[in-house]
Amino acid sequence: MKHLLKLMDLSKDEIMEILDLATKLKKEKKAGVDHPLLKGKTLGMIFSKASTRTRVSFEVAMYQLGGHALFLSARDLQIGRGEPVQDTARVLSRYLDGIMIRTYDQQEVEDMAAYGSIPVINGLTDYAHPCQVLADLLTIKEYKGELEGLKLCYIGSGNNMANSLIVGGIKTGMKVSIACPKGFEPDEDLIKWAKDNGSFSLSQDCFEAAKDADVLVTDVWTSMGQEAEMEIRNGSLKDYQINDKLMAIAKEDAIVLHCLPAHREEEITNKVFEEHAKEIFDEAENRLHVQKAVLVKCMAD
Repeated sequence: MKHLLKLMDLSKDEIMEILDLATKLKKEKKAGVDHPLLKGKTLGMIFSKASTRTRVSFEVAMYQLGGHALFLSARDLQIGRGEPVQDTARVLSRYLDGIMIRTYDQQEVEDMAAYGSIPVINGLTDYAHPCQVLADLLTIKEYKGELEGLKLCYIGSGNNMANSLIVGGIKTGMKVSIACPKGFEPDEDLIKWAKDNGSFSLSQDCFEAAKDADVLVTDVWTSMGQEAEMEIRNGSLKDYQINDKLMAIAKEDAIVLHCLPAHREEEITNKVFEEHAKEIFDEAENRLHVQKAVLVKCMAD
């Protein structure tokens, strides 16, 4: 695996290999086993968007793998002053062993990989959030023992999380249902792909989507870069909340996931969040473990 740009680029086998390696690294690390698999290697981390989990988990991942992570704010790079991404990619390829980039435009990530000569990992774009959804899949597998045949339901805005959950869920054999208001649907091409390649439904009715779900997932109504739309979004999405009524429609042993940060009493009630906090924070921890697996897959000799 050369890059991780979006989950659509990976086969089911490649996704499962990442999850299996993440499970192995996690178990062995907790048993005190060190993994200096990237000793002497450096990951450059470009951030155009603020981050808690992405930055900390990638830095810790590189440290635990014996390598080094270099924080590169877009404000501090020439890319933030107009240098083409193509030139930045070719320069950084001379210094680094890999790049993780967290930015707005998916094309920027694609161009970074096309013009550079080192692995590129998508830490988040407005289109996709592959590292987060790999962590979600690992968490589901830990709690449910399998992925095949489970029903995954996403409630909220059809954003990068919805896009990546659709692909990750369908590719691993899950039934995927999405509930979002009209005008807030996931990517149109991904919807068509999902309908052609698996069990998929899109609805404006939260209860229809959540019926008999094994896993319920949500995200904030307003993502970074959409702050000017907050009032409109809050009005349109006010009924798209994971709450006790919705949990009663899902399976009795359904788990709840949230990529964080959470706006409690908006997309999820405080009560439901706290009742499922263990799952949500296991999910957050799993960012570290799946990203270690991705780094090894991309950067190890």
